[in-house]
Amino acid sequence: MYDYHKDKKRYVALTHQVTDRYVIPFIKRVRALPAPLHILEIGSGEGGVIQAFVEQGHIGLGIELSPSRVALAKEFHADLIRERRLDFWSKNIYDINPAADFEELFDVIVMKDVIEHIPDQDKFIPWLKQFLKPNGVIFFGFPPWQMPFGGHQQMLENKWLSKTPYMHLLPWPLYRKVLTWGGEREAKITGQQEIWDTGISIERFKRIVKNNGMSILAEKHWLINPVYESKFNMKPRTQLPLITRIPWVRNFLTTAVYFLVGVNER
Repeated sequence: MYDYHKDKKRYVALTHQVTDRYVIPFIKRVRALPAPLHILEIGSGEGGVIQAFVEQGHIGLGIELSPSRVALAKEFHADLIRERRLDFWSKNIYDINPAADFEELFDVIVMKDVIEHIPDQDKFIPWLKQFLKPNGVIFFGFPPWQMPFGGHQQMLENKWLSKTPYMHLLPWPLYRKVLTWGGEREAKITGQQEIWDTGISIERFKRIVKNNGMSILAEKHWLINPVYESKFNMKPRTQLPLITRIPWVRNFLTTAVYFLVGVNER
């Protein structure tokens, strides 16, 4: 295994691979993607996910808060940007007025491994509706909070803490003490608190969708997350059907979920 997040070019290649092999086929199960469609990725990082859509003939825009990550994305995808097939903005999604800032709204919004980092998801998820064309869809992929490493503790510097499953489920004051005892830097602890504050369960996600005039068009639960294929050389596996039907229990045993969401008739 290598450091998946520090080798940025390799990270882009592998996120592209997962999107091409698993995310796009999941969407196509229920929604055709005739090119060219307009695709928006929120939390686009260095652009590996949106690149996979663009290479299938679509027009892409990635929005990312981090200016440094946008700079890398523009460097890595300079050819596609010159061809006006792809662009990246460093901007807060709440500072965008879709009616004024875009010539055309989006057929598909993609959020892969992002929603679990965003505060106030009850506000954020319905906010996305204004970015969609009629019949547009949103893809969400995320690790349920209660899964073994739902707190992203694998990113910790202490090798023992980084390999400890379910540790993030401790009450925050106790979890903070454990991180401090383990020698984690304050910046790393702050990052862990942000994740602790925003982690989302399958049930809560579904409730937000239902309560805001949206519908789940497709869902898939993974016992072995597809990203583990490149990170840990583990073959992706879907969750057992029986487990997927047991609320709350499934959160502890499911390493990733995919959802395709549509907006009810407006």
